[in-house]
Amino acid sequence: MNPKVTIIIPFYNCPYIAEAIKSAVQQTYDNTEIIVVDDGSTKYARLIKPYEKKVYYLGKANGGTATALNHGIRHASGEYVAWLSSDDLFYKNKVKHQVQFMQQIGAPISYTNFNYINKSGVVTRHAAGGDPLSPAALCRSFLDSNPVNGCTVMIRRDVFDQLGLFDEGLPYTHDYEYWMRAVLRGYTLSYLNENLTAYRWHSAMGTVRHSSVIAGEIEAVRSRYSEPLRNLAAHMPA
Repeated sequence: MNPKVTIIIPFYNCPYIAEAIKSAVQQTYDNTEIIVVDDGSTKYARLIKPYEKKVYYLGKANGGTATALNHGIRHASGEYVAWLSSDDLFYKNKVKHQVQFMQQIGAPISYTNFNYINKSGVVTRHAAGGDPLSPAALCRSFLDSNPVNGCTVMIRRDVFDQLGLFDEGLPYTHDYEYWMRAVLRGYTLSYLNENLTAYRWHSAMGTVRHSSVIAGEIEAVRSRYSEPLRNLAAHMPA
């Protein structure tokens, strides 16, 4: 079994884009397609040129990460879809190990552990994703935080047909909302406890620059899902 995996890289004015693409190109898994979605960038697009024969390049008007991801998903031909932010990195066995894991247990959605790196790519914290959580504990954790790093996630393509795409009305918390929606629709988010992604923390990242807006989005998402999540967790085995 060697299913195709689509790696979607949303890109908007990011100086790290070439490093992200390189990490996708250098995967040890040999059946991938890489889709770079340029979300209306005005700079750094030249950094993609060395990889233009190895990626599918899609341009669109600026609309935010959720719109870029959805644009990529609509064009994806893979059986599985992975998301890589343009400032993050996949370690070389990321796709291979995650596909094997999902096939072994029949998982529709999985996420993995990860490392923090700084602007220079130096690891500042190993295994930042923490220990595995039971389904009930994961469900409860969404009430206070988002334990699922979006760039560690791999999703079977048919899940989007059933669950829909990312909410484009949430520029910064579309992933958080999606995991809640998935859990409430009966999907299990399976955890592979391997550090397979490098999550870059830097001063120009959206999480830092738009923290006040993000806080408002988080509050809105939690108010929408808190009660059904509590009810669901209460009926799950501890």
